[in-house]
Amino acid sequence: QVQLVESGGGLVQAGGSLRLSCVASGSIFSINSMGWYRQAPGKQRDLVAHISSGGSTTYVDSVKGRFTISRDTAKNTVLLQMDSLKPEDTAVYYCNAELRLDRTTGVIGLVEYWGQGTQVTVSS
Repeated sequence: QVQLVESGGGLVQAGGSLRLSCVASGSIFSINSMGWYRQAPGKQRDLVAHISSGGSTTYVDSVKGRFTISRDTAKNTVLLQMDSLKPEDTAVYYCNAELRLDRTTGVIGLVEYWGQGTQVTVSS
């Protein structure tokens, strides 16, 4: 019904930058909020940044001042600009969206979807 497709991951040296992009498509009526999570090997998946439908943003302390989340509502897209990257930022990054499906799906209420993940590796 809905697909979240991420792009922009890769290998970068410490201090470098990457920009992640996530596009949502499918039977979408509206998107409530979008966010980025990350999961390092052997660790749980944690929130990195979140942006509400009104544009309010939240960041985990470790990325404040380095990462910027933004969204293009018309294009159902969320971006994560990552600057001053550190080796500890290495993880698989996942896009998340909380949304309402088109009425033709018969699904009422907010549902949550995840992207397939994109690897970010920061070398020291």
